[in-house]
Amino acid sequence: MAPPAVATGTDTIRVAGLNIWQSGADMVGPPVLCLHGIGGDRTSFADQLGQLGGRRVIAWNMPGYGGSDPLTQMDFAALSGAVVALLDALGIATVHLVGQSIGGMIAQEVAIRSSDRVASLGLIATTSAFGGRDDSFRQAFVAARLGPLDAGADMATLAQQAIPAIIGPAASAEMRQLAIAAMGRIDETAFRQVVSCLVTFNRRADQHRISQPCCLIAGSHDTNSPARVMAKMADGLANATFHIVDQAGHLVNSECPATVNEILTAFFNRVENKQDG
Repeated sequence: MAPPAVATGTDTIRVAGLNIWQSGADMVGPPVLCLHGIGGDRTSFADQLGQLGGRRVIAWNMPGYGGSDPLTQMDFAALSGAVVALLDALGIATVHLVGQSIGGMIAQEVAIRSSDRVASLGLIATTSAFGGRDDSFRQAFVAARLGPLDAGADMATLAQQAIPAIIGPAASAEMRQLAIAAMGRIDETAFRQVVSCLVTFNRRADQHRISQPCCLIAGSHDTNSPARVMAKMADGLANATFHIVDQAGHLVNSECPATVNEILTAFFNRVENKQDG
């Protein structure tokens, strides 16, 4: 079956039950698929569309977000399967996966489960396992994210509280408001489902199974995925480079898009030139 015709631009396109954006649909070579965090949506990668060296760039709304079909039961196997189903529907054999926060966790899961579909990984503000080796961080995280909702707040109110706490001094006022608006749009049921899934992630012992080239990008002011933790993660990967973006918090690619785009474009060029050679 031929892949569906998918328009270029920022109109919402529906493929494999998911709502996506893309740029450069006529580009050849491995596309870039961007996977957002729990508080974002496809707009979290708006500044990467059309800005990664002329490559085709796709940004999804993960299952349950932004009109994408929800998963009956969400876990990382199912999320990985959703990525592969999207690639299949688009007729994409291999892809550069770029993921921020939980998106980076999903990217790792795909690289482990479906390694032949992944040309490289761009891992932004993420980790190889959620939290520490005990439950204290996990419990505090869930309480901070879901406690206000349990007390009667809505997603818009939660976004007003959560976004300013995770961004760094480089974030513009416009970027802050766009991020707050994106989080405020999330369906509460989907958000609760994703938070519950996020805290189960643990691929700490499986990093040796990720053989693809990896580019890790941390924000200097990120306390959710601290730079020191990401540096250690890079050391444990077979083929990884590590970058710190100064003055950025957890939403690195939105806060400092020009810097992140330059890092990713240079990384993809190296990966593809090595393959061509």
